Amino acid sequence: MASKAQLEVQGRKPTRRSRYGCRNCKLRKLKCDETKPQCKKCCSFGVVCNFIITVSDLQPVADDSVRPSVALKGVGPRLSMDSAIWTSNTEYSYQLNTKCQDFLTRYLGRSLITPDEPTMAEVNRKLLALTFTHPFLMHASLAVAFAYDRHLDGLPGGRRSVEECYHRSRSTALFNRRLREPIQMEDKDPIWGTAVALALLSFATPDVCVPEESWPMKASGSSDLEWLRMSNGKMSLWRITDPLRPNSLFHVMAPAFAQMNSPLPEIGIYGISSPLASVCNLDCSSNEKNNPYFKVAHAVSQILDLPDSQVTTGEIGVFPRSIHESFKYLLEERDPIAVLLLYLWYRKASRSMWWIELRARVECPAICLYLQTYHKENHAVHEFLPGGSLARR
Repeated sequence: MASKAQLEVQGRKPTRRSRYGCRNCKLRKLKCDETKPQCKKCCSFGVVCNFIITVSDLQPVADDSVRPSVALKGVGPRLSMDSAIWTSNTEYSYQLNTKCQDFLTRYLGRSLITPDEPTMAEVNRKLLALTFTHPFLMHASLAVAFAYDRHLDGLPGGRRSVEECYHRSRSTALFNRRLREPIQMEDKDPIWGTAVALALLSFATPDVCVPEESWPMKASGSSDLEWLRMSNGKMSLWRITDPLRPNSLFHVMAPAFAQMNSPLPEIGIYGISSPLASVCNLDCSSNEKNNPYFKVAHAVSQILDLPDSQVTTGEIGVFPRSIHESFKYLLEERDPIAVLLLYLWYRKASRSMWWIELRARVECPAICLYLQTYHKENHAVHEFLPGGSLARR
């Protein structure tokens, strides 16, 4: 049963949203002031307000610095013709301006997920060639590149550039359109690559950049744990695209996928530290059926004592895979132990994966604030937080 403090958090009055606001504000999850023809939020963000259907989502305001320009087939911004490179298929074309080309040169020639992992760098180089024939993948790749730049700049997790928002929006629209058509063999790798990129972007972009307004501090809303739903949706495409088939460019990642799906212990607390086992109420007789924390605690424990440089994509992926319905329910209810386990995974995984770090910048302080505010009496939990005796693990 949810504690009184939890019910108080969940019972807070949600922020009223505009009913007749522009699509840009709805996409960015902001309250639109409904000023026509250009609302204040769109003016400050530098995009054309789209109360009317003929204006595309997150279309940047025309800038004299990028003229002369041409109108592209499909919906897109107006870009300079200088040193133009085009990406296209039979229905859609997109012109890369100088800034986008720079991002391709700096980022997309190597792995964006784990820059120092040779296997991922090889996959990314092959995906790069496919972006020029699959615009939905090009837009997704550029959105990831802009998110990576946000990481390098040290900006808060939720503060996205106009370019990142635009490319993510266009990729999502083109991708959804493509999924309504029959999938050919040559489309499977681009589709899976785009699914991974969009799931990564969902994770790397929390709704807000202020811990006090972030989950789990904020009132409950539809966007809570959206990254987890995106991850589950991505896996629904796994069976369709079969990334581990012999002729897939993702086949070289078979060892990482195998590690991600390696079996967890079925009973007991082997590999779990005594303090963590105690806070999760685990003992030698514990299993998945009698303790909802069992699998997740084992998944987190696998990486806690590893040097940061040795934590791989596969090992980090064990945690999301271990989240089942009963544990997900506990997260949604802001159960302190479930929230603590997520915090421990954030703290460790964010040291190795930049896209996890973008969310952890906001949600780790938010989780600490939540536990200190509403569960201050749970001393065993607080030992794992900053200032606790176990915080340096």
